[in-house]
Amino acid sequence: MAEIEKRKMERFDLELKTYLSVANDRKKQKSFELLTSNICAGGAFFKINKPISVETDVNLEVVLPMDKLKDMKNKFSHIDVSGSVIRADQQGMAICFDKKYKILSY
Repeated sequence: MAEIEKRKMERFDLELKTYLSVANDRKKQKSFELLTSNICAGGAFFKINKPISVETDVNLEVVLPMDKLKDMKNKFSHIDVSGSVIRADQQGMAICFDKKYKILSY
């Protein structure tokens, strides 16, 4: 029997460099460099050995390489977005993005 897709947004199997930061118990930022496993407009999944706890708020900077697009003068664009961990298991963690984001080009 075929599995029914429940997702509302199309996901893309892209490995994009992402800088993730989260405040720890002492309110100090803890940062990680990760790769997305897949991503959509509403969130991303990350393969990680020790996932962050569900409901943890995070800030992300997703790096989009632009060097393959002829009309782009910049080499990278970054999407700055916040979100929270909605699922964590042995395979990794899923983060749901907030609706506010900022796109920057370098």
